[in-house]
Order: sequence, then C-alpha cells, then structure tokens
Amino acid sequence: MKKLTSALAVCVVLSFAGAAYAQRIDLSFGASTTTGPRASFNSLTNAITPSFARGTYLSFGGNVLFWHDLGANAEVTWRATRSTYDFGIFGSLPYRPLFYDFNAVYSPKFGRISPELMAGIGAESLRVYTGQTICNGFSCTNYQSSNHFAGHFAGGLKLYVKGGFFVRPEAHVYVVRNNQEFDGSLIGRYGASIGYSFGAK
Repeated sequence: MKKLTSALAVCVVLSFAGAAYAQRIDLSFGASTTTGPRASFNSLTNAITPSFARGTYLSFGGNVLFWHDLGANAEVTWRATRSTYDFGIFGSLPYRPLFYDFNAVYSPKFGRISPELMAGIGAESLRVYTGQTICNGFSCTNYQSSNHFAGHFAGGLKLYVKGGFFVRPEAHVYVVRNNQEFDGSLIGRYGASIGYSFGAK
C-alpha cells in the first residue's frame, strides 16, 4: 500500500509540475462498493472461493486536463477492511484487494456539470496477510501479494456544488487478466467521490 500510494503521489507531483500547461487539475477522494465473480467451489483446495462482491472501497486520484478537454488520470483504490479467503485444507487468511490504474480521460465542462470518461491500464493486487513478517533490502511487510494486469474503464458526472468543489457519482469496470483467485475476470465498482478542480471556471 505504501509503495503504491507513493507512486501515485509522485504522479500527482509531476502533474503539478506541468500545471502551467494544464486547463484543469482535479483531485478527489471517494467511497464505493464492488460487484464481481460469485462464490464457487474450488475442487483443488476443497474450499469455497469467495465472491468479490460487496465491501467498502476507498479511492484517491487526480486528473490533469492539458489539451482541450483531454488529459491523464491516476487512481488507487483499496478495500477499507480485510476480508477472509478460505484456502480449504490450508486454512483461511485475511486478504485485501487493491487496484491502481493510469488512464486517458475526457472531461468537457458545461456550466456546473462535467461528464467524465476514462480508459486505461493498471493492476489488481491481492494482499494476503500471512502473520509473518517478510523483509528485503528496502522494507518489511506482513503480507504476500498476487498481482494481475487489468484494463480499466470508467464514467462519472462531476456536479459542481460551489466554486471548484464537486460531487461525482461514478462507475468503474476492471477486466483482470488471469484472476485465478476468483471465478471470473470482470469486476465492477460503483460509488461517489468528492473533490476539487483547480482552474475550473
């Protein structure tokens, strides 16, 4: 989590470095929930593979619009609480899904309303908490990660309530490659964000 958050922070700082060329910069924080593969029986582990659906997810991200209404977006999303993954004969362990993505974004502004469409790439990171601390030359963690490449598509509607402050209902779709921990590769996420647009008129 710390590494991904740091990477996102670097992207935001670099985006601000090009702010002189930007029409608008958006920063937002949101909450959402997910739909996804249903629970299923795994004959290899003699366990029930959990459903990906439900749970509260938090997200932080930003847009930089630098050419007309086109620009770039970066976002990180994580499950607010850990869930439990049943490994059958191997027992069960807590885990936390995390997504991060980098997108092209299109967001025209019509008065106090701004639709937003984006598409890009990223990854799903499943953090399984083993109860053991693992260290390398840089840091120590108490989890093991299973990472999968993902395509990302999203849409939202920014509603400006006062000045640059906005509320944004939104929906996201992740297409996760080799998502073998679950019975399917398509994951949906829907919720709302609050944020602020620098340079909004």
